[in-house]
Amino acid sequence: MAEAAWALQACLSGRQTLWQIFDVVAARHADRTAVSFGDERLTYRELQAQAGKLARQLRERGIGPDVLVGLFVERSAQAIIALLAILKAGGAYLPLDPAYPADRVAMILEDAKPAVLLTERGLASRLPAHSAEVVYLDEAFRNGAGEVETSSFELASGPKNLAYVIYTSGSTGKPKGVMVTHANVSRLLSATDAWFHFDENDVWTLFHSLAFDFSVWEIWGCLLRGGRLVVVPFAVSRSPEDFHDLLVREQVTILNQTPSAFYQLMRVDETRPATNLALRVVIFGGEALNFSALRPWFARHRGLQPRLINMYGITETTVHVTYREVTASDAAGGERSLIGVPIPDLQLYLLGDDRQPVAQDQVGEIYVGGAGVARGYLNRPELNAERFLADPFSSVPGARMYKSGDLARRLSDGEVEYLGRGDAQVKIQGFRIELGEVEAAIVSHSGVREARVIAHTDAAGNKRLVAYFVAQAGANPTARELSEFLSASLPPWMLPSVYLPISVFPLTANGKVDYSALPAPVAGSVKTEDGAAQSSGMEAQVAGIWKAVLGAEYVGLDDNFFDIGGTSLLLVSVHAKLQERLSRKIPIADLFGYTTVRALSERLGAASESGLGHAQKEQVLSVAQKQRAAFARARTLHKGAS
Repeated sequence: MAEAAWALQACLSGRQTLWQIFDVVAARHADRTAVSFGDERLTYRELQAQAGKLARQLRERGIGPDVLVGLFVERSAQAIIALLAILKAGGAYLPLDPAYPADRVAMILEDAKPAVLLTERGLASRLPAHSAEVVYLDEAFRNGAGEVETSSFELASGPKNLAYVIYTSGSTGKPKGVMVTHANVSRLLSATDAWFHFDENDVWTLFHSLAFDFSVWEIWGCLLRGGRLVVVPFAVSRSPEDFHDLLVREQVTILNQTPSAFYQLMRVDETRPATNLALRVVIFGGEALNFSALRPWFARHRGLQPRLINMYGITETTVHVTYREVTASDAAGGERSLIGVPIPDLQLYLLGDDRQPVAQDQVGEIYVGGAGVARGYLNRPELNAERFLADPFSSVPGARMYKSGDLARRLSDGEVEYLGRGDAQVKIQGFRIELGEVEAAIVSHSGVREARVIAHTDAAGNKRLVAYFVAQAGANPTARELSEFLSASLPPWMLPSVYLPISVFPLTANGKVDYSALPAPVAGSVKTEDGAAQSSGMEAQVAGIWKAVLGAEYVGLDDNFFDIGGTSLLLVSVHAKLQERLSRKIPIADLFGYTTVRALSERLGAASESGLGHAQKEQVLSVAQKQRAAFARARTLHKGAS
């Protein structure tokens, strides 16, 4: 056993590809469950065999080292098979979230030009025009025949070849693809092993989109250690109650969450028995963690709680950069976001404008060097020259460092405090957003002359995008019009919650926009005669909960929740309050599908009076399974519902 463990650790050190390491693990744990999705289970032997069959077909289509293969699928067991098959064939996967608007998918496909695109027949109609050869997974698995010897793929790729390209937001309105190698990922697991000791007894969740790099840590952290990966359906990931049920049912031991998602989960956990969870580690990433927000968790779980780990990370340096365990005393001590020490094979520099180290307690920009630094941006040589720089502090020939744009300072006790973005880039709900990209999309509307977007934190601590715009002469675009316009090109998490028209942007003495002088955003809508005062009892209850959650003075019966300041996370709060007020369980799919007070009230009233028959239950289940698309098309669906 010791020899096998040593061999696996040698693989993880960066000298093998991800699929070669998987081969070692699959041989050792052939009959253990590798992936579960609902009632579906795949052992390591089955996952190995199915991925090998699909890999053979991809090799026959010319897939090899550094060749991109698009992956346009919902989260499922099939998605994991496809992802592994791409790597076994020697290629690199390019995740495309089906929730993306067609324009964004088209932009990525045009930039990346994948040779092959893996999808399913049911999703094909949502693909824009492209030049890639399409392979339908539901047919490919049927066509594969016989067992495939993994040794036949030994020369397919090496550790320095690409494993994936994930697109992040771009300041010019164009997303940029980050190129990450097998070695970048495998050394991450090796370098962090002493902290976590992941093994075959761990149960992980794939909670995040394949297009969000947190999923890289979830998938490979699990499968390259012989654990079981529980693929979380999108509808469950958006319902803290259902997700908590899943954590208990599957006895999940390793949980990865953005702080925003975990805060919602904490509220549900407070209503459940504290001993039901099997968690041993909770890992935070994707956005700043407010330690003080964890006080209720520590007070409730005391000696039973799992270890809570805060990890600062960047897509361009392979998911995670630093590690810090969070304690009860941290939570009691204040609200600073302390990010800890760098992973052993990385270097974290705090540099000034002259790219020299700043003094203790001085604010500097974070630069990251070491083995996690990605190859660079796909097709962006000028941007690569700006962000991926020679590392003057390293003795390793050719060493590079990444200029992050994040700000931090090193405190007197050696702690590093994260201070947020130093440019116009923010993180909301774990997604990194270039405000310039959102501004560019707004200005492309024919009725808008100028636009600025800020990230605003309301009194409840919720962070939302607020758009300010100056209209073209004679034009008067409404918030709903702009929201529907942007929905065609931006994913849901990049849509502003509030749109405020102004006549002119205020300027500072230096001629820059004076953001402090902009009017404060207000959720809700303008009061009309068609108000909640004239509504039914159910409508009054729904409107009251909306106003409380949004912090709005007024909510109209036909206002779309997502047009008056609502977000998917706030909708989770509405869901919890509605269930408490009405003392019954409500499918969260209903809240995504019926997005006005009037439509939702009618839906809730009908369900209350007649109950859900078999056909209705089947309909709700169908809506839940397709919820990702429903959320992306929420503004279209609510019209039909009302």
